[in-house]
Amino acid sequence: MTNSPLRILVVGCGNMGASHALAYHQMDGFEICGLVARGDSKQVLNEKLKADYPLFSSYEEALETTKPDAVCISTYPDTHEEYALKALAAGCHIFIEKPLADTVAGSERIVEAAKEANKKVVVGYILRHHPSWMKFTEIAQGLGQPLVMRMNLNQQSHGRMWDVHRNLMKSLSPIVDCGVHYIDVMCQMTGSKPVRVSAIGARLTDDIPEDNYNYGQLQITFENGSVGWYEAGWGPMVSETAFFVKDVFGPKGSASIVAKEASGAGKSDSVDDHTKTESIRIHHAAIDANNEFVKNDEWVEMKDEPGHQELCDREQAYFLKAIQEDIDLASHLEDAVNSLKVAFACDESVKTGKMVEL
Repeated sequence: MTNSPLRILVVGCGNMGASHALAYHQMDGFEICGLVARGDSKQVLNEKLKADYPLFSSYEEALETTKPDAVCISTYPDTHEEYALKALAAGCHIFIEKPLADTVAGSERIVEAAKEANKKVVVGYILRHHPSWMKFTEIAQGLGQPLVMRMNLNQQSHGRMWDVHRNLMKSLSPIVDCGVHYIDVMCQMTGSKPVRVSAIGARLTDDIPEDNYNYGQLQITFENGSVGWYEAGWGPMVSETAFFVKDVFGPKGSASIVAKEASGAGKSDSVDDHTKTESIRIHHAAIDANNEFVKNDEWVEMKDEPGHQELCDREQAYFLKAIQEDIDLASHLEDAVNSLKVAFACDESVKTGKMVEL
């Protein structure tokens, strides 16, 4: 493998696309060969980077003109499958934001095409690269089995973020788009297989398609008896009172992310605050003959945790490493497809009103 930088085409220049582009812009291993977006976000990004990268409104034209080694796809989910398959057909490695596709079949087609093309596909599961979330998962794995997992991410969105959320809901619900992250975390914590799901949802606005909903709550039952709960709501009507719950307990005790700053009023719409942990509270269940706790709660402080941009930098460093060192990504992609399968089963449960066996 040569040491010359990989030429990468950045497709989608919004929140995540801009962060990934900044990572590529600063890394020796990558060289941006073009920015693609339908609107003016590509010009804004070029100015932000103080760069003069070629700009394209057409993805197909950009792919043909720049002939990149790799493509970063941070567009809306309903374009993921089409763009990924075209990139693989053009012989490119891919970094793609979660979810992998807007259907399970589409995600499976991408995985199969990547195998046939012998190219790397890394899915943007940002929490997998977050040291605090890795620590939280590790602590949870030591609490015994079965586990009870409680998580949410409600976002009181307005202004530009409400535009983003409405566009996302043209193809996916919040519990699918956001839920894949937390379903993935729950699967890592339990090390067990999800066997059934049930979910509820509510449509609180006429600003979204009639067959979609902007609030959802899902419950998952795992093979080993573990259970998980997750809720996500988007919109100007969403409450901020309990938008940041990250809690797990098992026979030996519990672990909770306590983010006093990130979970404060007005923070639910901040991308930077969605991954913050600040500190993890560990509670020990052991009791003495008088049923009193024998150990005090412990606090694991996460003072120097990475911000949103540094997490994106870590994701792209992993993407580069996967290509350069030919890392086997089979289990990474299998996990991405599986979490999507569970999320869509939850979506089915909302729409049918029935429990879904996996």
